[in-house]
Amino acid sequence: MKYKSGFITIVGRPNVGKSTLLNNIIGEKLSIISDKPQTTRNKIQCVYTEEDCQIVFLDTPGIHKPKNKLGNYMMDVVKSSFSEMDMILWLVDDSLKLGPGDKYILEELKKLKIPKMLVINKVDKLNEKQLESIINQYEEYDIFEDIVPISALKNKNVNRLIAKLKKYLPEGPQYFPEDMITDQPERFIVAEIIREKALHYLDQEVPHGIAIEIEQMRNRENQDIVDVSATIYCERDSHKGIIIGKNGRKLKGIGKAARVEIERLLGSKVFLELWVKVRKNWRDKESLVKKLGYK
Repeated sequence: MKYKSGFITIVGRPNVGKSTLLNNIIGEKLSIISDKPQTTRNKIQCVYTEEDCQIVFLDTPGIHKPKNKLGNYMMDVVKSSFSEMDMILWLVDDSLKLGPGDKYILEELKKLKIPKMLVINKVDKLNEKQLESIINQYEEYDIFEDIVPISALKNKNVNRLIAKLKKYLPEGPQYFPEDMITDQPERFIVAEIIREKALHYLDQEVPHGIAIEIEQMRNRENQDIVDVSATIYCERDSHKGIIIGKNGRKLKGIGKAARVEIERLLGSKVFLELWVKVRKNWRDKESLVKKLGYK
């Protein structure tokens, strides 16, 4: 049996379901999921291994027009992910019309000489005629080796997608141990879990202006407890009040939800301490963008 392996970048506009698909494939929650666009900020490498293949996926930030230093960083991440890839998987959703963002991505993809697959997500929201209309729009561009309709949330056609991806992989080695599912350190995943819970709890104007820094993460001596201290950074004094909430209720809710998931990740009890600090316009300051892990 010939072993196949390769690197596949998942790209698409914000909020099309890249992280949901990746978490479904890997079977673990590695990329944070939120109904807010531009949730993923870093390039997250996840590993899917079977007996006859290993696929290394890169989940990238949604493609959008940058508005600040953080936005520029996110788009640099996307474009850098195109190099040295074996395949590009472009994920779109149930949107029936091609927008300016879609056309921009298509023009970028045309320049690349590697296989590309179009995956149409959220097909559970489409009837047969609508799905056919979307397929016809993209087939006109004649740049995709294959088109696969799926529902990442409902786990529809995901196994079929994996089978098709394997066909395009080159023969190669097993790059990572079979029990490894990500190249990201635990501190990064813990920070992402806290950020995800904050996104769920906060109002629309706050989430893009928050970042998480893990100040401390250590095992308590002779006890099955991990002490985690983290700071939630926001851009305005008014946002600080929103994050903390009346009598600290919102911050407690974020902390409780995050702690439960971090305990599941680490397999031990967690004592989580959260602080909220203001760093005005941090997304426009390169030094702060780098300090908070976007580098």
